[in-house]
Amino acid sequence: MRPTLHQLEVFSEVARRGSFTRAAEHLSISQPTVSGQIKQLSQTVGLPLFEQIGRRLFLTEAGEALLASSHEMFDSLDRFQMAIADFQGKRRGKLKLSVVTTAQYIVPRLLGEFCMAYPDVDVSLQVTNHAQLTERMEENRDDLYILSHPPQHIDLKLEPFVDNSLIVVTSRSHPFARWTAGSKKLPIRKLAEAEFVMREPGSGTRRAIERHFAKHGISNVCVRLELNSNEAIAQAVAGGLGVTILSRHCLESVTMHPDLVRVDVTHFPIPGQWYIAHLSGKKLSVVAQSFREQLLSPSLMTA
Repeated sequence: MRPTLHQLEVFSEVARRGSFTRAAEHLSISQPTVSGQIKQLSQTVGLPLFEQIGRRLFLTEAGEALLASSHEMFDSLDRFQMAIADFQGKRRGKLKLSVVTTAQYIVPRLLGEFCMAYPDVDVSLQVTNHAQLTERMEENRDDLYILSHPPQHIDLKLEPFVDNSLIVVTSRSHPFARWTAGSKKLPIRKLAEAEFVMREPGSGTRRAIERHFAKHGISNVCVRLELNSNEAIAQAVAGGLGVTILSRHCLESVTMHPDLVRVDVTHFPIPGQWYIAHLSGKKLSVVAQSFREQLLSPSLMTA
């Protein structure tokens, strides 16, 4: 006997959710049905696929191997369906895209243009932090990723497509704001005297800032407030809580507070790039390849 597609779908959902109950809720079937499908699948394989320790559910070694094979099989089926649509002169299928939170200021516009060109494509967009994006890469959860600070331990195909420089930002009432109108730049050493509102430790933006400060001999920076949202950081800085360093796309976004101003500082902006990435060796679907080509078009890369 061979596993059925339905059994593999149920198994993959249990593995993703770590729970029979949550998998049943997501699949809109009963919990006993999920348990029965997993039991039959285990009997077919000849080995247990899960083990429960306390209240937590873990994949066995056989379960890990089956999950990897299931992902490959479902990906192959998706690519086949998209290829058939392409043969028929239609561009349809699914695009699974994950981006870091700071990319939310440019991705919606790019996706809007893509979806207008290909209205039959369904898009799944995950906006998450750097750590969770890395986890999704490790699990091969998506077609493409957009990020600015690629993890070094994952074998990725990276292609830069647009600038992501980091700039110093404060409120119009802050003493640093006067440097925005002058011909001279604020010396970078003056940032050591400022109170900062920063992204949380471990974020890609925070690490880039810390490396840049270390390069220029700045240490013991006063971080008054740490937040994991760029919008919250912007509101805090606009409210007079200090200085921050953000992607220029954040400042240009219409969601940002009008009282924020860019400060001209020596050795700034911090250079950076947005990358479109996928796992090395991954076979991109027709749809994913089309979106990748849109991002790499000369008109976008020079914008």
